[in-house]
Amino acid sequence: MILPNTSVLLYVFASGSAFHQWAKKTIADVVAGEGAVINAVRLAEICVGDEDPVAGADRIRSWDAAILDVPAAAADVCAAAYCKYRKRMISQTDAPVPIMPLFDFFVGAHAKLWAGKLLLQIEADFRDRFIPLP
Repeated sequence: MILPNTSVLLYVFASGSAFHQWAKKTIADVVAGEGAVINAVRLAEICVGDEDPVAGADRIRSWDAAILDVPAAAADVCAAAYCKYRKRMISQTDAPVPIMPLFDFFVGAHAKLWAGKLLLQIEADFRDRFIPLP
């Protein structure tokens, strides 16, 4: 099972994007192959960007992707990774760094615990900025 990142999912819906066809084909291949999972965090991100959040969620569900809750065990992994990231960012910049973990940390922690794969457009960007991927 593969967990697509929000940007990949958004490109599926963005017909004017240069990545639209790539995202559509990639998601179709994932669903037909290993299978796709969407967790609650990614589903919420997609729904917020839709004029009709319920319709956005229904479109995702129509792909036959499993929709998973983020397990409570991901909280510790997420917090540890975010604390490390936050300390690094504070030491490298004068800009304020949010105290609350960013969504990507919850998703990365979920993938790490679940031992699943993340589908990313730019994997190095996620890996370098956030947490080690499984």
